[in-house]
Amino acid sequence: MSVLLDSDIVIEILRSRDQEILALWNALANSGSEILFSPVTGAEVWAGARPSELQTITGFFPMLTCAQADYRIGKLAGDLIRQFGKSHGLKIGDALIAATAIQHQAALWTRNRKHYPMPGLNFHS
Repeated sequence: MSVLLDSDIVIEILRSRDQEILALWNALANSGSEILFSPVTGAEVWAGARPSELQTITGFFPMLTCAQADYRIGKLAGDLIRQFGKSHGLKIGDALIAATAIQHQAALWTRNRKHYPMPGLNFHS
């Protein structure tokens, strides 16, 4: 199964602060599984990048596959916001990431599972 990395996981990997996440990352990276990221994750990571992290980020993303976003993902994200926006505070970035994971049949790796209440979404780890 493919794994889609959420922004929080990418940041933890890049900053090397959490040994448990790093161990899980190393296992995933060596597993042969396809590792995906959403364009939303790319934008969030680059937007919050510290100057000292730019080189590391530049080297990190090419190791992954950027999941293509298309009309189906946009529609599903909109449906998810309509369904979970008011009750769970679902925002567009998380809706697009969830829709990307669902459409690409990838397990989402995130530390923020409460941001993703939708059925049909599988989680990694």
